[in-house]
Amino acid sequence: MAMMKEILRSRNLLLVVLIPLLLLPLPLLYPSSEASCAYVLIVTAVYWVSEAVPLGAAALVPAFLYPLFGVMKSSEVAAEYFKNTTLLLMGVICVAASVEKWNLHKRIALRMVIMAGAKPGMLLLCFMCCTTVLSMWLSNTSTTAMVMPIVEAVLQELVNVEEEHEVIGTAASTIIEENESIDLSENHGQPSLELIFINEDATTTDFSSLVHSKSMNGVHMIAKSLGTMNSKSSGQHLPQAQILVLPPKTSELHLSAKYRYQTNHDHMVCKCLSLSISYAATIGGLTTIIGTSTSLIFLEHFNNHYPNAEVVNFGTWFLFSFPISIIMLVLTWFWMHWLFLGCNFKETCSMSKKKKTKREEMSEKRIQEEYKKLGSVRYPEMVTGFFFILMTLLWFTREPGFVPGWSSFFEKKGYRTDATVSVFLGFLLFLIPAKKPCFGNRGKGDHQKSTDISTLEPIITWKDFQKTMPWEIVVLVGGGYALAAGCKTSGLSVWIGHQMLSLSSLPYWAVTLLACILVSLVTEFVSNPATITIFLPILCSMSETLLINPLYTLIPVTMCISFAVMLPVGNPPNAIVFSYGHCQIKDMVKAGLGVNLIGLAVVTVAINTWGIRLFQLNTFPEWAAVSNITSQT
Repeated sequence: MAMMKEILRSRNLLLVVLIPLLLLPLPLLYPSSEASCAYVLIVTAVYWVSEAVPLGAAALVPAFLYPLFGVMKSSEVAAEYFKNTTLLLMGVICVAASVEKWNLHKRIALRMVIMAGAKPGMLLLCFMCCTTVLSMWLSNTSTTAMVMPIVEAVLQELVNVEEEHEVIGTAASTIIEENESIDLSENHGQPSLELIFINEDATTTDFSSLVHSKSMNGVHMIAKSLGTMNSKSSGQHLPQAQILVLPPKTSELHLSAKYRYQTNHDHMVCKCLSLSISYAATIGGLTTIIGTSTSLIFLEHFNNHYPNAEVVNFGTWFLFSFPISIIMLVLTWFWMHWLFLGCNFKETCSMSKKKKTKREEMSEKRIQEEYKKLGSVRYPEMVTGFFFILMTLLWFTREPGFVPGWSSFFEKKGYRTDATVSVFLGFLLFLIPAKKPCFGNRGKGDHQKSTDISTLEPIITWKDFQKTMPWEIVVLVGGGYALAAGCKTSGLSVWIGHQMLSLSSLPYWAVTLLACILVSLVTEFVSNPATITIFLPILCSMSETLLINPLYTLIPVTMCISFAVMLPVGNPPNAIVFSYGHCQIKDMVKAGLGVNLIGLAVVTVAINTWGIRLFQLNTFPEWAAVSNITSQT
């Protein structure tokens, strides 16, 4: 038995060692570049799926196995680990770090909640809209971690915590009354604290009530009178008692869980608002190309694999995904409202000025107090907001497609990307001082507001950047690029594509739908970056072999990989929401299944309607044909 426990503890180490050894016959028996590349791909994929080693560490496997097996040179592999997308991410993280440091996200969230009011249905919609907007520019994990404390503070007011404690105290007293026969001289088999209680200010009546009490401030105790003693100060005879403070019983430890919510409706509200934050973060991440790591991985892989395809950029992705996000947000709100709050949409959407309940007044008061704590808008917040808007505008207007963008003003074409904008603006945040410059007489109030900010301190420091920068994702993305490059160089991608010729009899939309369903299932148990890194080379080869526009499969699959919303292990936002304890796994599965189906249906409709017009998906493009010929040669 002890040996089995040791094996279970060491299972990750055994997996790391045994998997390469068990798969070693593949490159030895079939000494070819395709077999060697397949060996590296399988080993890395197993490490990612099992998480036997950290994802970033597993992404380094191609860096030493490709050169060892002669698939790629070491310098070629190293070049894959730092790409244009890495610079894009670094610039975005600079702005995100400034947003977090100066609490701009909290100001936006609370302002929107104040506008919505305290109705659960409207609060649900407001929090979902706020989370979606923030998640467009920040990571899903950061957004969820920022918004959930605000949601929790609102929920504490909604469930009326004061009355909740009264219910718990009543239940505790009931249980303690069952043990009236306990005596101080008995051995209870549990550690206890014995006190001698003497109170010179207590009357005889107060003391008598203490002795007969079975609990004090919710603490289980037994009191026994010991007579009287003389007071040294006044000479009076004062009552004296022996008090035994007992630890809580097992049945009492579960009281807070059992009586945590006054009504089932309160519990449903807590479930609904908590889960909706995770879903809204996922929906917001779909909207922009920098919203999730999966879209960044897709963009870099697509640009590397099809260098002549100037089709996907920030603007075109936003035009395609923004309607998807709006439709998903509305449908998800209806789904969550119906599932947890019922079908009273008329009451939720009613604009009547009827008298508010005490609970709604308390909730609104708490939110307004939190907003007042932020004070007036400070100079660093204004700078961050300005850079936030400026970055978005420059991304949109670089190459809008329907009119010449600002990049056309330069003589050399193709030198400037979205990363150029984000890195430049991010660099400026390290230079601009956080203290508002003053060129004239400063008011007394302005001087007091700026005393807590150093004169030379910039908007963000390198330490602020390091806290926010997800270096593991950078290495993971680089490992994905290296795997994809190895598949193309060795010819493995062509071989995989030929094995999928059997799908040529199916219509294109069916092939895409099958791929979306497959990745939606896999991503519930495997991390999103690992899933897309494994599937991207396979889908590119399949599309080229079947003469399907690669974007027809790659874009919907990239989006569907983000729909890992059914389990706490699906993605970090799910785990954050689950840790607050309002919902169980069965709640996440039930609600997440509906969101997953909504997303799958909306993405499928989108790619077959406005997606075809936007990306010209009804033809096999020249840039894909050129890449196909190059890989075959």
